[in-house]
This record gives sequence, structure tokens and C-alpha cells, in this order.
Amino acid sequence: MSDYLHRIVDEEIDELFQSLPAISIEGPRGVGKTETTLRRASTIHRLDDANQRQILEAAPDQIASGDTPILIDEWQRVPQSWDVVRREVDRDHSPGRFLLTGSATPTETPTHSGAGRIVTVRMRPLSLAERQVDSPTVSLRKLLDDDTSTIEGRTEVRLREYTEEILASGFPGLRHLSGRALRAQLDGYITRIVDTDFEQLGRNVRKPQSVLRWMKAYAAATATTATYETIRDAATSGRGDKPAKTTTLPYRDILERLWVVEPLSAWLPTRNPLSRLSKPPKHHLADPALAARLLGVDADALLKGRDVEPSVARDGLLLGHLFESLVTLSVRVYAQLSEARVYHLRTRGGRHEVDMIVERGDHRVVAMEVKLGTTIDDDDVKHLLWLKDKLGDDILDTVIIYTGTMAYRRKDGVAVVPAAILGP
Repeated sequence: MSDYLHRIVDEEIDELFQSLPAISIEGPRGVGKTETTLRRASTIHRLDDANQRQILEAAPDQIASGDTPILIDEWQRVPQSWDVVRREVDRDHSPGRFLLTGSATPTETPTHSGAGRIVTVRMRPLSLAERQVDSPTVSLRKLLDDDTSTIEGRTEVRLREYTEEILASGFPGLRHLSGRALRAQLDGYITRIVDTDFEQLGRNVRKPQSVLRWMKAYAAATATTATYETIRDAATSGRGDKPAKTTTLPYRDILERLWVVEPLSAWLPTRNPLSRLSKPPKHHLADPALAARLLGVDADALLKGRDVEPSVARDGLLLGHLFESLVTLSVRVYAQLSEARVYHLRTRGGRHEVDMIVERGDHRVVAMEVKLGTTIDDDDVKHLLWLKDKLGDDILDTVIIYTGTMAYRRKDGVAVVPAAILGP
């Protein structure tokens, strides 16, 4: 594994595993969970292997046998394994005993949540920093630490390169592919979700095309707060028989359980003087490459702003929304390392919007806007300055992330940072 690509989440795993007996690493299939855990494991149980799974279903207690650390890969295939680990941790709290990976929340839930015994760590597709598109010079951790150091740095990454990164995918196993081979792998990933993963989670798909149409509509709504009805209408454009919620809501539920859909929740502060905030989440797929592939767009179509089907109302170009999704993915990875959470903010009616609110444990925040553009003017930062005025000392910094080349701080205090040089 000499060619293993170091992940930002590796630091979190190493820190936790020094003190905790069991960690479950969860995220969409193909995100790199197995490669990350194999580097640490002495005993390996691969539950996606039918033979191993059959043995352990008959005698689940064998999961706890062997030299530690013990890896239980795809634990959701034998849900009893969770309870076995929980009981073992109750018996022996020694750190570094069990690693679990999961690509879905199982239909058959464990008898105990594992709280206090098994700590869950989220793994996502590769961030821009992990893709090594450039060397970060601006640290989100320092921004969250209220570090007022100079914002500086330069990148040669341009809009074309960001567009190619949207299409290239953050799934590690696909990074060496391009062109038709990459498109075929992404198509296969999407097909497996509909043909296999839904059934494994207990949902028999009688009309695969209906699920695909819904996924395409969701992809078209990337980085928007489009309503359920808007997405349903986009998925059934031209059809008079609109499916009922009882038919389509399970689509979203299962895709969330597969970690393929990862909406960005609205920020609803409890101690700040903000009112009339909108509650709907922003829509994001785990990897913007999946959204682009579902919509059948390539770099030229995105750069030229061509219309796509299905049509969902959005503010600006589809490329801008996919770029925001790529940046959101990256910021989520960076924020997790700093034990921070990421939200979005929108007032009712959309008078004020902030793309990302990165919140520390003490509820102080860094506010971030994303712009597809190479220059920043006063209009681009007006929502950030509005929020800064409202929050006072509770706002640590304001940042606009863009496709330009220079990092700097404006006279009004807003940090302007190219996406390629923002890092953890």
C-alpha cells in the first residue's frame, strides 16, 4: 500500500484510536474506507464476501476473535456484528481493538445504538486539498481558532481545472480514469444503486427509471433549497400521473442511508438575534461528479452554460452550483478535522443567504460564500457583512471562496480565497 493517498480523516482516526476501543468509519461505497482501515488491521473480516458472511451469520461471536485491531468491513451486511462489538467493548475497554466500516445504515438495526462504545467517523470523497490540485496556504482550522494572520497565497488553478475536478470525481478508485472509462464507472456506480443497493436495504424497485428520474431531478437541484414538490415535478415532467409522496420519499431516505445524498442542514442558532430563518436543507449528492453524470454534462456543456434536463429553477449557472457543491464537500472534510459542523443560512424569501456556516462547539462561526468568478465586488460580500453586523463577536471570520488566483483580505475584513488553496 505504498501508493496509499493520505486522507485528512486519517489524523482523526489515529487520534481517536489511541484512546477508544472501537471506531466505525461510515460513508458511501467507494470512498476509501476499506483501504484506510486495512492499513491498521491485524485481523480482517470482509462481510461483503458471501462465504465469510455465511460463516459469521451462523456464528457472529467469531467476529471478535483474532489479533487486534480487528476490522469488520461492511458491518451492515451482518448487523449482529455491531452488538458483538458493543458487548466486547463492555467487557474490555482497551483502546484500538475494533475498526468497522459501513456503506449503509442497515434495514435491520442493531439492538443498541453503540453510544459510549462505538464512535462513528464520517468519510467523504476527496476534498480539493486531498486531490493535491495545489498547496493550501489558508487553513480553516486557523480561521476557526480566530487566527487573524494574513490571508495570502496564489494559485494557477483556473475555471477549466475546477470544472474538470467536478467531473473527475473524488472517489479514490476513479482518480486514474478519464474520458469514456470514467463515465462508464460512474454509470455503473449509479446503476448499482438502483439495481442492487435499494434491494439490499429492503426496497424492491419495480420501475428503475422512476428512481433514476428522481435522482436526475435531485442532481439538477444541487446547491438549492428546492422543495419536494419542485423535485417531484422535475422528475415527472410531461407526465400527468405524479407519484405520491409515499412512493418517492423512500427514494431520498434510502439514498441518505447509502450516504449518496448528503443535504446541508439549515443553521438555526439558539442564542443569536436572527429571525425568520428558512429551515429547508440545501441539496447535495456525496460527490458532484455523480450529479454531473446523472445530468449527462461534460466540461464544454458546463463552461458554455447549456441548458440541462430536467429543469430546476436556480440562481445562476449549473456550473456555479456544482462548484459550490465541490467546495462544500471540501469544507465539510476540513471542518470535521476541527470538530466543527457545516450548515447554510437563508432567510425566508431568500433576502439574505450565506452558503456555509462553519460552527465551532461554542457556537461561534466562520461564514463562507462561494462565487464562480475571478473578481469580488461589494455586492458579492453584502450577505457576509449583513451577518457580521448581526452576530457581533459570535462571528470569527467571513470568507468568500472563488475561482480567482489571489488570496487576500478586503478592507471590509472579508477574506477572499481561491478554492484550490483553502485547506484544513
